[in-house]
Amino acid sequence: MKRLTRYVLFVAAAVLGLTGIARADNEHDDCALKTLRGTYVFAATGHNIVAGVAQPKAIVEVIEFHGNGIISVPNGTRSINGVVARSLVSGGGYTVDASCAGTIAFDAPGLTLDVFFSPKADKLWMIQTTPNTVLQGIATLLTHEVSSDRDRH
Repeated sequence: MKRLTRYVLFVAAAVLGLTGIARADNEHDDCALKTLRGTYVFAATGHNIVAGVAQPKAIVEVIEFHGNGIISVPNGTRSINGVVARSLVSGGGYTVDASCAGTIAFDAPGLTLDVFFSPKADKLWMIQTTPNTVLQGIATLLTHEVSSDRDRH
């Protein structure tokens, strides 16, 4: 009897597990440029490597993804080796592939990042790919609006 009960429990667990897997696959939407649309706060830490010496770096900035491959950075603060700069207004572009990975290229020459996210895009994991840097951070969605949307109201 114990063996039959274990078997029934095993089969029930397997069926429920497979149902959950199938449901997750059906809910998956491919990612596209429009998946990244909204205002995010990006916080990251790392280092710049200068003449073989690691210099600490920290960044907190607002990044607006416009849903069409264009980004803007209306505000931010960075500290590189203890030197602080504020209000880093800039822009750039981004790419997205169907697997919810992409790249960001800021207007600043050579400043690039790889980005990874879920189809909900409520949190972005980013790593800087610029040579002689070690920087990674997370961007969290604040709102699906961007400043151009807010300016119209």
